[in-house]
Amino acid sequence: MRTRILPGPGPAATRRALILGGAGTAVLIAAPGNAGAPPAAGATTRWTGTWTTATTAAPPGQAVLPAGCTVRQVVHLSIGGDQPRIRLSNAYGTEPVHVGEVWAGIRAGGPAGCAMFPETIRPVTFRGRTAVLLRAGGEAVSDPVPGMPLQPGADLVIGFHLPERTRAGTVSPRSFQHNRVLTGNLAAAPAPSGGAALGRYVLLGGVSVRTAGPSSAVVAFGDSITCGSQTEEDANHRWPDRLASRVRAGGLPVGVLNAGIGGNRLLSGPDVGLPEAGGGSGPATVDPAADRGSGPAGLRRFRHDVLTQPGVTHLITLIGVNDIGAGAGAEELIAGHRDLIARGRAAGLTVLGGTLLPFGGSSYDRGDHRVVRATLNDWIRNSGEFDAVVDFDAAIRDGSRPDRMWPGYDSGDHLHPNDAGMLALASAVPLLLLG
Repeated sequence: MRTRILPGPGPAATRRALILGGAGTAVLIAAPGNAGAPPAAGATTRWTGTWTTATTAAPPGQAVLPAGCTVRQVVHLSIGGDQPRIRLSNAYGTEPVHVGEVWAGIRAGGPAGCAMFPETIRPVTFRGRTAVLLRAGGEAVSDPVPGMPLQPGADLVIGFHLPERTRAGTVSPRSFQHNRVLTGNLAAAPAPSGGAALGRYVLLGGVSVRTAGPSSAVVAFGDSITCGSQTEEDANHRWPDRLASRVRAGGLPVGVLNAGIGGNRLLSGPDVGLPEAGGGSGPATVDPAADRGSGPAGLRRFRHDVLTQPGVTHLITLIGVNDIGAGAGAEELIAGHRDLIARGRAAGLTVLGGTLLPFGGSSYDRGDHRVVRATLNDWIRNSGEFDAVVDFDAAIRDGSRPDRMWPGYDSGDHLHPNDAGMLALASAVPLLLLG
């Protein structure tokens, strides 16, 4: 069956542009018998992911932090709740990391600041201890932080002190959020000044909250378009953030988790970390020349970045354009997506397939690349193998030149949407599928 869904909430001018720019209405194509399937068991959990970042190995020589420093990082939450649990990650690290103490509080001040409201600052413990040792390749989830109710859409500041010189081997390459590295132990300070700007997340994996009733989470799985490339810094204009705003406006108890990595491919990537994350039958390969900052292949990181998220019931894919740019064929990409579908369904997830965006005029624009994208998108739309389809392509393309993005949504590189384009992508996701 084919159902047309009008774009979601947004400024009137943006909604008008979505129609007049050739995007038309977002199109949902649901496979009969699957779209109405009951949610996974995780939908009834009281602990749900409210924020995450997809991590990878830090490039050699980078992310080395001096002894005695404090790292303060800002995360923008999606769903509200209380007693947050914070996940620190050394999943890609090759040496242990000693974290002296961790504090958290609700952000105060301007959008680029790391100040906290003093009355909200709380210590974060791990099995009752203020310090935690992250083993190489390991992660640690904190105890619930008491006395910290969090509103939907709040900003949480997480600060931790590193008493030793530390190679932070696990990073999110681009945060699109100004974090800070400060000299001394200032993890609990309300508003410290100075320090160096940090444009990535380090040693940080996610935040979950206890919700008052049944809740669930959706993971947006993709590359730089999902990660937020070309969006305004500190503004939370990535399309998963915009989707989270729509979810909150709709009153749905659903967390939205961003598992995008810039440059990421579905089929190939550097052979770094996550040796336990395989298990799929798809055509994942290792490209030794690939940029470590682009993360391991989507098929390789899928288990860690999707299946381990607290309360996850839904998955939205938007991945494959970098594979096309690297020369992958349509049949390879279809096989890779089939692997994601199979593993997602085996875990009880509802799997929504996103069509790839047009890239006419970009560095990827070649005749053979266009054919691969068109073939893959046709399969995503019409094969019936996904539980439903989110037609991102239809939401953002130029009506008069469908091989290109509508100029009002183009960041200028003809590959990544601008902030308005991110809103158009978020508006293409029918909320009825998520709650």
